[in-house]
Amino acid sequence: MRLWFNPASPFARKVRVAARETGLTGRIEEINTVVSPVKPNAGLARENPLVKIPALATPDLGTLYDSAVICEYLDSLHRGTSLFPGAGPERWRALRLQALGDGMLEASVLMRYESAVRPESLQWSDWTAGQLAKVRGGLDALEQECPGWGERFAIGQITAACVLGYLDFRFPQEAWRGSRPALARWYERIAQRPSVKATVPA
Repeated sequence: MRLWFNPASPFARKVRVAARETGLTGRIEEINTVVSPVKPNAGLARENPLVKIPALATPDLGTLYDSAVICEYLDSLHRGTSLFPGAGPERWRALRLQALGDGMLEASVLMRYESAVRPESLQWSDWTAGQLAKVRGGLDALEQECPGWGERFAIGQITAACVLGYLDFRFPQEAWRGSRPALARWYERIAQRPSVKATVPA
């Protein structure tokens, strides 16, 4: 299998963490790929018509895209602890937590594009503030939920870890730990996992 990724992408990091948690890294060739919303990558476009990362070329299903789809596919290839509960309330809780994290990541990436890619004269501060409000609301929700996670590190927790890592990487001025002590303690512990340490954004 081949994985198109960029070390700075939190969605690609989510897949890379999942690959390490499932023990599949030896079966995946990671291809570091430069992407831009204004300068499409022609090589990636041949694999993913959306020209986005991550994208995973599989031996039997063609190329998969979207981190949630790729992570669930990887989870189907191993026999260890599942990242996606199979059925019932636990599955819906896991998927809901993943959706919360994905929404926070989408808002964060949009803020990054607004400040780093869009010309300054076209930047819209109210729009950025709206995205930041989503991130902060999500952080408050994670602060309430994380004490109940225990030792579990499934797809929802993986996504949450990628959110927090991306905020530290791109928005250190947000200082999210200050008013969210439970989440800060959780992340301090989880950041020591080999899968998380090996995929720190750069």
